Amino acid sequence: MTNGPDILLMGVSGCGKSTVGALLAARLGSTFLDADDFHPVANVEKMAAGNPLTDEDRVPWLESIAARLAEMRSERRTFVLACSALKEVYRSFLCQAAPGLEVVLLKGSPELIRKRLSSRNGHFMSAALLTSQFEALETPAGAIEVGIEAPVDIVVAQILAALETRL
Repeated sequence: MTNGPDILLMGVSGCGKSTVGALLAARLGSTFLDADDFHPVANVEKMAAGNPLTDEDRVPWLESIAARLAEMRSERRTFVLACSALKEVYRSFLCQAAPGLEVVLLKGSPELIRKRLSSRNGHFMSAALLTSQFEALETPAGAIEVGIEAPVDIVVAQILAALETRL
């Protein structure tokens, strides 16, 4: 599969969105976009201090991502966006900029993800915010759901297989 669909790869922090997303984009011949790169400095500082973002905090972040998605579409470039997109309202906002996004939810137990977050260095998202992430998660209807327990290459293969079936 090359030049596949535009994909929103979502889930709580620490579920592997960036790692899986980069490999998935490479396999599809698509551009990889990491939503973390679009956060304003104030959001990064807030999360680094252990404080969860509010919906109001997320507005400029989502607007920036949506603008980039619309730009990618106008350039006829496919993408894989790694973005928490925990709430339906966030996903709807992104889908307005890129209608027809294929949504893939990476799922794992709180224990596994907490372990991953604890071993991660140099990232602004702390394990202390994981509970708020799971509380905010609204499971998307119709999404491709993939467990994260397997090695990354197998997770990507599972996503590719599900996309092949769907498309």
